[in-house]
Amino acid sequence: MTKKFNQSKNKNQKRSQRQNRTARPSRRNQRERGQGRQGLRNEGMRTDQLHDAKAAKSVDASLEEREDRIEGRNPVREALKSGRQIDKAWIQKSNDGHYEHSLYELICGLRERGTVIVETDKQRLDAMSQTFNHQGIIVQTAMQEYVSIDDILSRAQNAKEPPFIFVLDKIQDAYNLGSIFRIADACGVHGVVIPERRAVGLNAMVAKASVGAIEYVPCAKVTNLTQTILQLKENGIWVAGTDMAGENIYDGIDLNGPLAIVIGNEGEGISPGVLKHCDFTISLPMMGQINSLNASVACGIVAYEALRQRTARK
Repeated sequence: MTKKFNQSKNKNQKRSQRQNRTARPSRRNQRERGQGRQGLRNEGMRTDQLHDAKAAKSVDASLEEREDRIEGRNPVREALKSGRQIDKAWIQKSNDGHYEHSLYELICGLRERGTVIVETDKQRLDAMSQTFNHQGIIVQTAMQEYVSIDDILSRAQNAKEPPFIFVLDKIQDAYNLGSIFRIADACGVHGVVIPERRAVGLNAMVAKASVGAIEYVPCAKVTNLTQTILQLKENGIWVAGTDMAGENIYDGIDLNGPLAIVIGNEGEGISPGVLKHCDFTISLPMMGQINSLNASVACGIVAYEALRQRTARK
């Protein structure tokens, strides 16, 4: 009996030893696991490096997209000296209302050029900055030089065509404006008119959205849209406003001859002061639940109807 108990005890001890040997990793397994952990660490390093590369690429892309901006006092001063068109300037707000002499000189120079100046805090400038050395000033330049209304009229005259012009009332979306320039180029429009304030200018995003069309369609930037419309009317140009409550369906009115099509703001449409100076208004039939179209889409529909009538007349 004792002998059988001892044999059973020995078997249990051997079984326990085998289980311990199985549970304990061998030196080879330990090396492999160590290599695995090191591999994960290395993989982690590669992931971080990849993240840094993506971040750098993202910064580069943002610089390419915002190549219309100039930062720092000396670069802005040189831009003013060279006569470069500057649409807008962001100036770091002064706590006491006084600016350093070098910055004050730039502000005066920008005001003389008619640049829109926006005072803002340092945090916003830091967020906008691409060089991280803005020195209290960032300006946005035009990607293309602006022209005068007379230049646009001369372009139509040289082409021996009746003037065909887009007048844009406070279009604020860069992609909308870029699309409108593409439409203008495709439809043979002689020029686009935009207001100086509360509207997007010819910045880098507009240039990209236009796919190069801003190189071929001249743009006039004016201080007073109403006065510009009156100037166009004095030159024998009919002014048509696009409006949801327009009195004429777009394809039921004569769009031949000298014509300026007014396109309103994305949310508010044509401002009342501009609308009352339009010779007539045009509407687009809407059959669905949404009662308006994207500004560039509406512009394209009316412009192509005008083009259809003009080419049919020829």
